[in-house]
Amino acid sequence: MADWQLIADLAFADLVMWVPTKEGFIAAGHARPSSAATRFYRDITDNFPQRNWEIQIELAWKQNKISTSAGSKDYDNPDQLTAVPVNNSSGEPIAVITRHTSNRAGFYSSKLEKAYLSCANDLLNMVSNGNFPNRDAGTGPKRGAPRANDGLIRVDKEGRVTFASPNALSAFNRAGIEGELEGELLAELAVGGNSSLLQVDEGLPMVLTAKDSWRSDLSTLNSTLSIRSIPLISEGERIGGLILVRDVTQLRDRERELITKDVTIREIHHRVKNNLQTVSSLLKIQARKSDSEEVKNSLQQALRRVNAIGLVHEALSELSQQDVEFDLVFQQILNLVGELFASYRATVETKIDGRFGEIPSERATPLAIALTEIVSNAVEHGLRDRSGDVMVSVTRENNRLDVEVTDDGIGMPEGKEGSGLGTQIIRSLVEGELRGSISWTAPIRGGTRVKLSIPC
Repeated sequence: MADWQLIADLAFADLVMWVPTKEGFIAAGHARPSSAATRFYRDITDNFPQRNWEIQIELAWKQNKISTSAGSKDYDNPDQLTAVPVNNSSGEPIAVITRHTSNRAGFYSSKLEKAYLSCANDLLNMVSNGNFPNRDAGTGPKRGAPRANDGLIRVDKEGRVTFASPNALSAFNRAGIEGELEGELLAELAVGGNSSLLQVDEGLPMVLTAKDSWRSDLSTLNSTLSIRSIPLISEGERIGGLILVRDVTQLRDRERELITKDVTIREIHHRVKNNLQTVSSLLKIQARKSDSEEVKNSLQQALRRVNAIGLVHEALSELSQQDVEFDLVFQQILNLVGELFASYRATVETKIDGRFGEIPSERATPLAIALTEIVSNAVEHGLRDRSGDVMVSVTRENNRLDVEVTDDGIGMPEGKEGSGLGTQIIRSLVEGELRGSISWTAPIRGGTRVKLSIPC
């Protein structure tokens, strides 16, 4: 079903996928054509077939071959119903596709319409034989992938063009290939006779001869074409192929601009990290030279906060996306606080339960600073010279992140909280920038528990 929109467009018809159940066949999907008006105003998915449809569906299923008859007359125009069995690679039917086509006189009269219908019939025959889509080529969506209406070329088994739609001809003309395409070997025209060609993918000749199911780009001085090939197979032999082409010049230009911007942003994060490391070094030097314990303590606290910000920028400078894998950042935060552990004659064990996952970059920095302050307070004020444990519990669900930091230290009176600069910073970050909530409680067994909850 990831590839059947192509057939709907080529057949100027609605396609419905029917799968067998205990109650009968039920519609698993519905594809409307972009090249013609739909036959059905409402989506048929999850519905059972009309009786006259059911007869053709069961016939195609039991006989394992394409079945065609006059369809429903419940609409303004009668439609032609074709039931096509969908076979797996072993030749066993697993579903049935119905093709609902208008019977309006003279509707399919032009050369383009006849070529489209011929291609659609060939693809449906391949579906009934288990040859389409080609599972080795993959059927996942790809940005800028060409569609039938973007440009269609049909080639014979030698790769000579037998039909080229006007859009396909215009696309190749803009790429520097002048003249008509019909009767020419497309691979020779595009690769051998194109002086404006910038680069050639090694698989491009195979794509332009439709000898394999593949996608490639043709880049020239003037434009970039996205090209997809589909071999046509009949009775086990390749009889030619379809080549879909789309002008993606603007799309590729935007992608290159985004890549350039992404590299620039990562470089900025890298430079910010380096500048923060310089600030960190200056604070460390100043702390060492100070004779005042109070000044040293203040500088060391500032040092930890600067380092916490630097950790986030370091993570952003190494990632291609703007979301931070926060578990790695938090582990480094614990390493920073570990330097604080070393200054006390005590053994502190930190335990983590749960995962943070990815956090948006604009929320990662305030969260990192807040958690640095919370864990540092647990060690510095909660445990002090005592050995103990710091437990960090993380829960993430329903777009909320809940974090509990619990220590088994001296604790604080129930209902009271710290009044120092660290507590003010924590509350400001959690309630202000993160739009969350935070509370301090005293567990029955002693110590302090800090709970914070933020949207994520």
